[in-house]
Amino acid sequence: MASRAETASGVPPHRYTAALAGQIERRWQDHWEAAGTFAVANPGPDAPEPAGEKFYLLDMFPYPSGAGLHVGHPLGFIGTDVLGRFLRMTGRTVLHAMGFDAFGLPAEQYAVQTGTHPRATTEANIARYREQIRQLGLAHDEHRSVSTTDIDFYRWTQWIFLQIHGSWYDAEAARARPITELEEELAAGIRALPDGRDWATLSRPEQDRVLDDHRLAYLADAPVNWCPALGTVLSNEEVTAEGRSERGNFPVFRRNLRQWMMRITAYADRLAADLDGVDWPESVKTMQRNWIGRSQGAQVRFAVDRPDAERSGAAPSAQSIEVFTTRPDTLFGATYLVLAPEHPLVDALTPDAWPSPPTGEELDGRWTGGAATPAEAVAAYRRVVAQRSELERQEARDKTGVFTGAWATNPVNGEPLPVFVADYVLMGYGTGAIMAVPGQDQRDWDFATVFGLPIRRTVQPPAGFEGSGGQAYVGAGPAINSANDEVSLDGLEVDEAKATITTWLAGKGAGEAVVQYKLRDWLFSRQRYWGEPFPVAYAADGETDGGPSIPRALPDADLPVLLPDVEDYAPRTYAPDDAESAPESPLARAREWVRFSEDLPSDPERGFAEYVRETNTMPQWAGSCWYYLRYLDPHNAERFVDPGVERYWLGPRAPGDPGGVDLYVGGVEHAVLHLLYARFWHKVLFDLGHVSSSEPFRRLFNQGYVQAWAYTDARGVYVPAEEVVESADSATGFTWNGEPVRQEYGKMGKSLRNVVTPDEMCEIYGADTFRLYEMSTGPMEASRPWSTRDVVGSHRFLQRVWRLAVDEQTGELRVADVEPDRDTLTALHRAIDGVRTDLPAMHYNTAVAKLIELANHLTKAYPDGGTPRSVIEPLVLMLAPLCPHVAEELWSRLGHPHTLAYEPFPEADPALLVEDTAEYPIQVNGKVRSRITVPATAGQDEVRAAALADPKVVDLLGGAEPRKVIVVPGRLVNVVR
Repeated sequence: MASRAETASGVPPHRYTAALAGQIERRWQDHWEAAGTFAVANPGPDAPEPAGEKFYLLDMFPYPSGAGLHVGHPLGFIGTDVLGRFLRMTGRTVLHAMGFDAFGLPAEQYAVQTGTHPRATTEANIARYREQIRQLGLAHDEHRSVSTTDIDFYRWTQWIFLQIHGSWYDAEAARARPITELEEELAAGIRALPDGRDWATLSRPEQDRVLDDHRLAYLADAPVNWCPALGTVLSNEEVTAEGRSERGNFPVFRRNLRQWMMRITAYADRLAADLDGVDWPESVKTMQRNWIGRSQGAQVRFAVDRPDAERSGAAPSAQSIEVFTTRPDTLFGATYLVLAPEHPLVDALTPDAWPSPPTGEELDGRWTGGAATPAEAVAAYRRVVAQRSELERQEARDKTGVFTGAWATNPVNGEPLPVFVADYVLMGYGTGAIMAVPGQDQRDWDFATVFGLPIRRTVQPPAGFEGSGGQAYVGAGPAINSANDEVSLDGLEVDEAKATITTWLAGKGAGEAVVQYKLRDWLFSRQRYWGEPFPVAYAADGETDGGPSIPRALPDADLPVLLPDVEDYAPRTYAPDDAESAPESPLARAREWVRFSEDLPSDPERGFAEYVRETNTMPQWAGSCWYYLRYLDPHNAERFVDPGVERYWLGPRAPGDPGGVDLYVGGVEHAVLHLLYARFWHKVLFDLGHVSSSEPFRRLFNQGYVQAWAYTDARGVYVPAEEVVESADSATGFTWNGEPVRQEYGKMGKSLRNVVTPDEMCEIYGADTFRLYEMSTGPMEASRPWSTRDVVGSHRFLQRVWRLAVDEQTGELRVADVEPDRDTLTALHRAIDGVRTDLPAMHYNTAVAKLIELANHLTKAYPDGGTPRSVIEPLVLMLAPLCPHVAEELWSRLGHPHTLAYEPFPEADPALLVEDTAEYPIQVNGKVRSRITVPATAGQDEVRAAALADPKVVDLLGGAEPRKVIVVPGRLVNVVR
């Protein structure tokens, strides 16, 4: 009903206004919910297989922030909803669900500040998101909705972790296998230990440590960003370029800490190669391949000379340094080695005192950093480097480092090479050690210049290059200065030189050809409260052989391991510069929860004993790695997903098809890590026989962003965009609180203070108008501008469609059961043909344009009402995927008792798509002078005659015969005088 204000203001009582739209939208949302309109059943013994070809449609998991949605967030959600609605109307069985990636830092930070339990905050945020999503009329199967914080959900996250922890990667079989099978092969002698020991002679803890070294989820000392003032490890994204915490601006130190890791590197080859089988944007595939970073080269071993190694207890592995290089052809040019400061060999290599150089010269003072001993020099340098971020280390122009006191031997020429530690070498690539070839690498050249180290070229630069001075030559060319008594590379081009020296190294036992990756194993620990607890425990009294306590898997019956209530959600904090402090998670203070007694099947020799729980939690990535599987079977208490259900929705369709979600839609910002981590988890589950598809996401589509104007004041601080006014008196054209501000364009978000909420748009115009505007502003894959003032255009179009069917004064139908004229039929079927092509291709903006064109035709053709029912009903059905509420309302008023959600989508009549006439532009001496319309079937002679009979052409020819007339069928006529 129209409000009194609308009636009094002269607005017709039955006009499609925001108020009427709101009533219609709420009514249909209630109807869809009550009727379960979009619920879809799984196949099974108690349910028939769904009719129609299945289609699994998936949106990237949103995080439910307290701020709720802004108009940029629903762009992809509306886009998938339009597609899903169209597919249902064309006979497909569509699974489309929405859930929430709800663990994570924001809720925990709020808990630290307010004392509110993160679950309370998270559930309130989810409720807010659900309200906003419902308001937009998104056709989700609500019975399938999940949240990563649901206990029934993270029980299975913990179970999947145990599957990964209980597996190892068999490189020969190229797949994961249960760790019990590795143990059986070791015990039977089928597989030998790398160090040659006999499995049967090992103690049980020793055997467990061998197995732990192979597990896909394992504990290791890993370099992390430790922030004592915040009491937590930070991700690289949370550390500024200055090496300080983004939150609070505190010092951050690089330290090795005991962390859970995922052995994703075991899958590097498959993760790269299997990209060929998925239908993803090539740009995303390239990003993933670059992140994996496959490099072919050689592993080279440099023997180390450490006179006091026995006295200091250096490990045998410290007697050589392994280096990965993609340029083994430059090995003769190596003049020193560099280890990353975090490299585990540094302590073992560092002698008690500064040695005399093997060359007989005095030790260069630049190498020692002024320290009395190598250990002091290395320790001081490590303290400095610990305060630098990886980005800062990589981009630093000034080269710094310190000599370890150790010397290595170049295997190709026997030359002694000093071993340095330097911050420009990272543990994150290769072996964390490099052979420095200053003649062929600019960073090595700069370091060698600072420390007075030799520079020797091993690749011939082109003529004139030497004149540039102070530069390494990094290009290709013949090898020079690269020969010994047994092998010569001189004169060979790069590829041949690489192959020759690699073969020679292998023959000497000094190296071999290997493949390396930039991809590092996945750091999987967080020192936080609001995350999934690890389902493992450790012996409270340590292990019997004095080694570190071995993590023991909890039995499935103990799952889920629930988060305990704690009084303080903040981790223990320290003085900002206390780099040697250690993390203490909030869970560590839950003493009664941490310590428990049990008879663990994974620790049979101990029997009933006391254990302590892991007090780190899993990262937010964990739940988002597999949520799409739980949508399939969210209420299954026996399995994370029923095999038959998974096979129906995700299974391969044909040989060579990897299977997976039929369409995954989300932002390109998740192109690498989320997709890579989810693919890794899925492949482990595939190898272990838990899923039938080898890839999680068969097809990927990246939608663009919504951009909007933002404004900064004289300080460069963003001000609320909605409070900015245009001002001709301002030098910038805009003011805020009377002061001039500068206008810029950027992605809509809280940081730029240019947010517009869907709630505002729905209140002013209605949800269908908002949906239509978002879909009409540009291609789905492109970023598009937001302009609130332009939304009214979409609203006016819906008012025009409404008037075609409903009288604004009486509310009665304006539809007639009459036959449309030929022009109207042609306009209708051209629109059907175009929209039916555009919607499945997600070309929503062009589909909207075709509907507007049809509505404009009908408005002109039937100005006094009487729109043919046979035309208005197809128009309503075509509008339904884009604007479902108003379409449902019109469909109901047109006399249909049931929802149109499953009504057949209109199909075009091919006979009505054929043009009856054709228009030809007529050029006279190359310039268009007139146009003619002839029957579409006209031959060249008829077209020629019609062109010459055109009055304008007759006038231009002045009675003379043309020299030539050229007819290009279907395109133009060219008359030459």
